[in-house]
Amino acid sequence: MPRFPIFQFAHPFLRRHLLWIGLFLSAQLLAGFPGSGPMLTAEPGGLALQAAPVGTERIPAEVTKAAPEEVAANVESNGEAPQTAPLPSTLPDVGQPEARSLAWDGQPRTVRVPVLMYHYLSIPPDDANIYRRDLSVSPELFARQLEAIQAAGYTTISLYDLQAHLWEGAPLPEKPVVITFDDAYRDNYTNAFPLLRERGMIATIFVVTDFMDEERPAYMTWDMAREMLAGGISIESHGRNHISLKNQSQDYLVWQALGSLETIQHELGIRPRFVSYPAGEFDGQTIAIFQSADYWAGFTTIQGATHNTDDLFRLHRVRVRNTTGPEELVRLLGLDW
Repeated sequence: MPRFPIFQFAHPFLRRHLLWIGLFLSAQLLAGFPGSGPMLTAEPGGLALQAAPVGTERIPAEVTKAAPEEVAANVESNGEAPQTAPLPSTLPDVGQPEARSLAWDGQPRTVRVPVLMYHYLSIPPDDANIYRRDLSVSPELFARQLEAIQAAGYTTISLYDLQAHLWEGAPLPEKPVVITFDDAYRDNYTNAFPLLRERGMIATIFVVTDFMDEERPAYMTWDMAREMLAGGISIESHGRNHISLKNQSQDYLVWQALGSLETIQHELGIRPRFVSYPAGEFDGQTIAIFQSADYWAGFTTIQGATHNTDDLFRLHRVRVRNTTGPEELVRLLGLDW
C-alpha cells in the first residue's frame, strides 16, 4: 500500500480511485505553469521524449507537452500494445529532484557503453535451482572480473554519467563501463560492496522496495543501502514487489512507479531516476507510465551495449553469469553491439 495515510482508512472502492483523482487534479493544477512538473516533449517524427526533470529549464525552448493521445499513438507506432485508455499527461512529483539536474539539449546521440547486469554475488547453496546457479557470481570470480576490467583500461561510471552524455554531451572516460545489480540481494552489500570499494569502483543497485520494507533476510536493509549510497553506489528502482510490469493496468503501474520512487526517497533522501524492469518484462504502457512519472530511462535484459536518445526506456545490458570468466567478460565489453 502506498505511504499515504488516507489509503489505510478508505473503502476499497475509494482506494482504487483516490490516486487517479489526485493525479487528475494535479495535472490540472500543473497545466499552464512551465517548469513546475515532469514534462514530455513531442519531437520531430512523433517520438515522445522526456526533456527535463523538475526544476530545470525546458530545452529546446520550442517544445510542447505531449497530450495523452500522442503518447498512445507513439506507443502504437512502435509496435507495442495500444493503450486501453488515455494516459494522464503528467504524474505528480513526490519531492525535490535529484541534486544532479540534467536537461536534454535536443541533440540526438548514440554511444556504446557496456552496462553489466549482475544478480547474486555469492556461491549458491547445494540445492539451488538452475536459475539461482546461473545468476550467482562468486566473490572470488567477481574480484578477478573487476581486476580484468581495470587492467583492460575500463573506468566505472554511473547511470547519471551515461545520461549526462546522452542528453548534454558530457564527456566520458575513454573506456566507460557501468556495473548494475538487480534485486538488491544482501550479498551485494556483504560481498560486492567491499570489493568495489577496495578498487575505487562504483555501481548501481536496482532495489525491490517492498522486500526491503519487509526486512526479508535475503535482501539488503535500508541501513545497508544508506551506507552504500554514502560510498558512491547509486540506488534505483526495480519496482515494489518484483511482479512483471507487462500487460498490467494503468492503476497498477502507477502504484509500482510512484510507490517504489516514494519509498526510496523517504528512506534515502534521493530521487531515483532509473528503473530496471523486473524479469526484463515491460510493454508500451509500462514505458509511458514510468516516463510520465519522470523517470529518465529504463533498463531491459536485452543483450547489447549501444544506447541512444531515441530509445531511453529500452536500454540494453550485458548479462554476467557464473560461467563468465575474466577474459570472456573483457571480450564482451569490446563487442560492438
